Amino acid sequence: MNLRRILRPGLALLLSLQLMLSSSLTALAAPEWPSDTGIMADIGIVIDADSGAVLFGQGIHNQSPPASITKLLTALVVVENSSLDDMVTFSHDAVYNVESGSGNKKNIEEGDVLSVRDCLYLLLLQSSNQAANALAEHVAGSRDAFVEMMNEKVSELGCVDDTHFANPSGLNDDTQHVSAYDMALIAKAAFDNQQVYEIASTKSYKLPATINNPNGVTCTNEHRLIITEDETSELYYPAAKAGKTGYTSLAGNTLVTCAEEDGRCLISVILKGQPSPNYFLDGKNLLQFGFERFQNLSVPDNETRYVTGEESVAVNGTEYSPSDLEIEAGTVITIPKDASFQDAALELVTVLPDSHPDRAVALLQYTYNDRKIGQAYLLLKESAVPASSESTGTGEAESSSPDSGGSEAPGESGAGFSLPAPTLPAVAVSLLVLAAALIGAYTVYSRKKEAEDLRRRRERRMQRLREENYTEEEFFQLLNERKRLASEHGQSLSSAGRSGRRKKKASSEKHIEDVSKDFDSEEEQGPL
Repeated sequence: MNLRRILRPGLALLLSLQLMLSSSLTALAAPEWPSDTGIMADIGIVIDADSGAVLFGQGIHNQSPPASITKLLTALVVVENSSLDDMVTFSHDAVYNVESGSGNKKNIEEGDVLSVRDCLYLLLLQSSNQAANALAEHVAGSRDAFVEMMNEKVSELGCVDDTHFANPSGLNDDTQHVSAYDMALIAKAAFDNQQVYEIASTKSYKLPATINNPNGVTCTNEHRLIITEDETSELYYPAAKAGKTGYTSLAGNTLVTCAEEDGRCLISVILKGQPSPNYFLDGKNLLQFGFERFQNLSVPDNETRYVTGEESVAVNGTEYSPSDLEIEAGTVITIPKDASFQDAALELVTVLPDSHPDRAVALLQYTYNDRKIGQAYLLLKESAVPASSESTGTGEAESSSPDSGGSEAPGESGAGFSLPAPTLPAVAVSLLVLAAALIGAYTVYSRKKEAEDLRRRRERRMQRLREENYTEEEFFQLLNERKRLASEHGQSLSSAGRSGRRKKKASSEKHIEDVSKDFDSEEEQGPL
């Protein structure tokens, strides 16, 4: 049988399917991730505070001194470990043991007593280094002990770039450095704390009487994007709600800004910024870029693969009915404005972090062109009971993903078992399976047809032999003679037959030669 002849139609079909699939992939390719911010600073980042997605990053894992944006972490640690009504006494060391030239805003003096709340306003609005020192001593007993708490918090928040703090104020220290990515995580945690957010978003605050300010003194926010009310100013940006400025000789200008618009919250970080107003404009440009070029989509409103349908789903050895599962409320993914929810790739993670909710079954992690864009827990409803269980779900990670995915922002661990989902790669596999089935069917058909043709040729041969009064024995005697001649002279059966005909009588030989042609064809094609 001619294998090439059989496979040719199948190969043509495969080529057609490949072209169709390639065209489909091109037509359905997800839009590119925007990146045209044009910031002037060496280092900058903007993240979506709700999804955690990094919308833009430039040098985001490079280490740099943070300057006074450090005070956001200081405020967070203080609020989590003290009461706002606690009273703080300023020690000599807190007031005077500071870097030369760093100043003393609002003329705080040794022996001044302010509440933790007052100190936090002085810390975040006026960037007082004395307030940072006094709060550290109040919470931890010493600055060194407080710094340990700061670095423990950094680790707890999932910072990944060897970020390290050496003091609570952000003053110069060779061992103090942070990345834009880690600082964005710190800022998000700080602004997630309602008390820190409220203080960092306040434009002004009146302190009570102090030794050098017997009538009290007003602290004013130094973040120009927050306080500018002139609509004609290039620094006017009403979406900016909270933040912190910073500057030292080593750090240059640093800036953290939290902005809210249309129900979304973004955070930008600038390190090694250009002189004012440029670093403020960089922060503003990053935030505008994030709002204008991206959208948030609700995971519970769009994800149906695990919570709908009649067939049970298996997660880490346990069977669940989709009606018994729900997706964590309030969760979103962030994608370009011209993209859709289906453009996001999904991985289901079954090895969960220690902080997972009690009813968590798995974690849905979404990516877009290898960028993390959000996540949501898959939860067992409170009234639901698993259909069956083969394991406790605490063993080794099982991992697969219905779509390809990756990570822009590191720090999240765990691989996952993925429930079935209709995706484009699955369509490709289906097409290839269909092509293979068609080729197989065509091969079977071709073989049957060849067998039928051979049977008919043999019947015709026997009929013609009977018509000429020859037996099969006589026919095969002549055929064997031709094979012998072919072997001796290196000829084909047909050529040997022509040589043999010149040596034999014509009349009878012609009939047998005609009949033998069918057999020549059978021999050359090989056995069925």
